[in-house]
Amino acid sequence: MVAQGIEAGGHRGIFDPEAPDETRAMMDLLDAVLTASPLPVIAAGGIMTGADIAAALARGAVAAQLGTAFVGCPESAADASYRAALAAAVPGGTRLTDAISGRPARCLANRFTALGETLRDVPRAGYPYTYDAGKSLNAVARAKGEFGYGAHWAGTGAPGARAMPAADMVATLAAELRQAQSALNG
Repeated sequence: MVAQGIEAGGHRGIFDPEAPDETRAMMDLLDAVLTASPLPVIAAGGIMTGADIAAALARGAVAAQLGTAFVGCPESAADASYRAALAAAVPGGTRLTDAISGRPARCLANRFTALGETLRDVPRAGYPYTYDAGKSLNAVARAKGEFGYGAHWAGTGAPGARAMPAADMVATLAAELRQAQSALNG
């Protein structure tokens, strides 16, 4: 089972977009899920470093899922504008929006999220129609040299993203995890 906190980038882990979303922080959600279920739990949301992984494991998770941490890796499918936006990320620079896809998702703030805010009260067609329209808008904007309409999915930890090959990222995370676990045990 994956406990996806509100810090996570991309689409929210809720099945019914009309259902209430408690928007719980990953550690609080992890505690609640571990208390309610005997199943192994993977922590997701806001995890960018080995120390973050160590904290989730110490709390009772069996593993951690990282997404945003790997977007800047050359092996990811992120295009140059997405990588540039991630490299320029600032604290508080992500937004939850349904404007891009019709489903709640967290991404880097850009012209699309700003447009979504101004049109907050306009009903959305829903997924996948809104997502298809959003992709078309992005394609037209890109053709005109405007890169602020991409779905630059990213979690709240985006300012901590590090651009490096994925193998180096895994090695770095493993070293940080060992160091953090040693400090916790030590």
